[in-house]
Amino acid sequence: MRYPARHINPPSVDPTEDPSTEAIEFISAYYKERKLSDVANRIAGVLDEIATTGTYWQTSAELAYGARAAWRQSARCIGRARWSGLQVRDRRAVTTINGIDSELAEHLRVADNGGRIRSVITVFAPDHPQTGPRARIWNDQLIRYCGWQLDDEVLGDPAQQGMTEAALQLGWKPPDVASRFDLLPWVIETATEDPTVVDVPRHLVREVALAHPDHAWFADLGLQWHALPVIANMRLRIGGVNYSCAPFNGHYLADEIGTRNMCDVGRYNQLRTVAAGLGLNTENEASLWREHAALLINQAVLHSFRDAGVRISEPHRESELFMRFCAHEEQAGRPVYGDWSWLNGSVGWAALHAVHHRYYDTRMPNPNFWPRARTPLSEPTLREQNAAALQGG
Repeated sequence: MRYPARHINPPSVDPTEDPSTEAIEFISAYYKERKLSDVANRIAGVLDEIATTGTYWQTSAELAYGARAAWRQSARCIGRARWSGLQVRDRRAVTTINGIDSELAEHLRVADNGGRIRSVITVFAPDHPQTGPRARIWNDQLIRYCGWQLDDEVLGDPAQQGMTEAALQLGWKPPDVASRFDLLPWVIETATEDPTVVDVPRHLVREVALAHPDHAWFADLGLQWHALPVIANMRLRIGGVNYSCAPFNGHYLADEIGTRNMCDVGRYNQLRTVAAGLGLNTENEASLWREHAALLINQAVLHSFRDAGVRISEPHRESELFMRFCAHEEQAGRPVYGDWSWLNGSVGWAALHAVHHRYYDTRMPNPNFWPRARTPLSEPTLREQNAAALQGG
């Protein structure tokens, strides 16, 4: 089987590039993997369309296959065993902020599934072959908490301080009293509409209060987290076509919340607080107080999510599933792509199966998800970029 072009660096985002080679490789792989006939006729049609318009329209079936293949080949994700179950919502015809807002809300509803989290991607319009992205979400995830600068400290999530400030500059009316867990609004823009602040529908955001089964004082810390991690700032690339607005989600791995969100110094930074609750000596590094505190926080996350009936995975189980995924991929004759530094949890990492599986193919193939970094208010809006491209053309 021929596989889509492999990259170490992200593929070009130049909207005027010729997607023909990547399109041929993608269509060929799709037809062969799905055991479809008449691939030559489809390729000829694609090449004719590219010659006329600079791009081509993928069928809904091709889009669904490409989105699932992108997850399957995402080197940094340990949860890829579920790639074939990804629910693909084709919303390429939705191009307005109001329409995108409505579909993002529906994404939250469908993916939440009463706490039994579904893996879902909503794909909006592909980038224009001359002017680039037709739509963009500024937020890195659809559900995030604000970071409020209060004198010499940040209340809430420090990682979202810049996004919070951007929303305020765009006219967002914040809550009367700031707290550690205020929902950050969405900022959505299109090629014909300026960046617009949209409040997240709170009734669609499931949140879990964190408590520990053996330490009643932990609940008094007032910690919580949301149930649904919807990534919104990555560019989906399928067969030479970029989709700059394609939010997607799986479900949480416990240490994403317990270790990264709760323990990192640049996030909620709870290690010392929890260590104090345990009566640990934080002045003595040999006491391993950080490790003890991190383990307790992770236990609290797992206990709380499961007690609330919200789907969550723990690193050891996920590592076992990933090894089965690796075996299945090799049996199917496909390379196992992986970034070793991302595939191992932060808690008990040395005991994880994936630690000992070091022969991953480190290349980044397409289809795939690529980082789409954006610093709010630091570059021209899509509307300005679109106007400049049309004027220059």
